[in-house]
Amino acid sequence: MYKIIEKKVLSENVKQMTIQAPLVAGKAQPGQFIILRIDEKGERIPLTIADFDRKSGTITIIFLEVGKTTQQLGTLNVGDVIENFVGPLGMPSEVKKYGTVVCIGGGVGIAPLYPVVKALREAGNYVISILGAKTQNLLILEKEIQLYSNEFYITTDDGSKGQKGFVSDVLKQVIDKKGTINMVMAIGPIIMMKVVSDVTRKYNIKTLVSLNPIMIDGTGMCGGCRVSVDGKTKFACVDGPEFDGLKVDYDNLMLRNRRFVHEEGAACKLVGVVQ
Repeated sequence: MYKIIEKKVLSENVKQMTIQAPLVAGKAQPGQFIILRIDEKGERIPLTIADFDRKSGTITIIFLEVGKTTQQLGTLNVGDVIENFVGPLGMPSEVKKYGTVVCIGGGVGIAPLYPVVKALREAGNYVISILGAKTQNLLILEKEIQLYSNEFYITTDDGSKGQKGFVSDVLKQVIDKKGTINMVMAIGPIIMMKVVSDVTRKYNIKTLVSLNPIMIDGTGMCGGCRVSVDGKTKFACVDGPEFDGLKVDYDNLMLRNRRFVHEEGAACKLVGVVQ
């Protein structure tokens, strides 16, 4: 059993939990994820590690209440326990000194971006962070990410905070201003990562994206998380979750991620939660 020792509401339907999991925290690295199961009848869901503390033996997760399991998870409180909490899984982020890097987070994708930003800055990079959300009320971890950023930008679809528009708009401005960008890291909605990659492709900038496809076992056995990268089949759980953004087949990824939309809706209705 894994105890919840802290819980915060970050924005509308977005919650943060700190879980006591010393074995996971002892080996966690930026970019990796965990798979949890709330109880013995629950489904397994992957969540990217938003932070970890080896000394206290804790893992921080941030999630959007979008389906049956995440909504159920959101009802738990400090002192409650989670049945299974497996990790760290996946390959760690490729952290090294690139030079000037742009880190882009969209929506709840801002959460897993935080440890990457922190690690890249500590590795000696000049870090430019761009965060995007539909509205200012959905922005998370602004202060935390700004602390490790040399330059920091915010965009909102409605213009309620920062620049009105999309992260790709600011990315273009940054590229034109800086001239040389050594690497771009993007985490967020699939369409956002696709657009970012379309921008960086024009400039031949190394681009990494973190993918979160449908996943079941997290060990590469089920094949549920397969993605097409450079025309080859890869498994996000063991080959990723980070991949070359210029080679990902985003259209196929979006199609596969909608595979169980009707089943998820039926599950939500069955237990009386709002989807």
